[in-house]
Amino acid sequence: MVSLRASTHPRIHRDGSVLFTPNLLPGTTVHGERLLREGGREYRAWSPRRSKLAALLLLDPHPFALEKDAPILYLGAGTGTTASHLSDLVPQGAVYAVEMAPRAFEKLLRLAEVRHNIVPIMADARHPEAYRGLVGESDFLYQDVAQRDQAGILLRNLPLLREAGLAILMVKARSVDVTAEPEAVFERARRELEGAGAHVHRVVPLSPYQKDHAALLLRPGQTR
Repeated sequence: MVSLRASTHPRIHRDGSVLFTPNLLPGTTVHGERLLREGGREYRAWSPRRSKLAALLLLDPHPFALEKDAPILYLGAGTGTTASHLSDLVPQGAVYAVEMAPRAFEKLLRLAEVRHNIVPIMADARHPEAYRGLVGESDFLYQDVAQRDQAGILLRNLPLLREAGLAILMVKARSVDVTAEPEAVFERARRELEGAGAHVHRVVPLSPYQKDHAALLLRPGQTR
């Protein structure tokens, strides 16, 4: 029998290399993930090979703690796999999920029809003015977009993060520069963010779960 143990986040549990979040909608899955019951609660498996945020939490288990009513801004939400686990963690909060690809957004929209704390926004993350009025300020800004100007996109969205908030940028090295070594791309992104006044306090490569990816954890600093 699997026995879950608590991670450093009060609502995330783990079993080996798989994390689990308390299922907001017991009895349902989002992508066919394993369900597990323990202590009167149902939990959903959160694989580090399907979610870069899950990979980060396994490799560096201290990046953040979210209140149950926290507002989250998620740039590049895709079809909603990671967004659904964030919605488990903030049952009284909101996950503002920005996605611009029509096919992915259709799936995200269907997910939001049952997970009512996910707010789907079809928009280009390069233009936060399009959704600023809806989102307001967030406690947590999470970006996972496959565009060349990943650091620049984050900087344009940082004004939507509360001063005490946390931002995580998932840098996809091959989307930025296919000719450069991934470590050089990560360092270039760090320098760009710190040059704009943000404080990058950790750079976490996501290998072996996500090849050529790293998470940059930062605070808004003086970018306002």
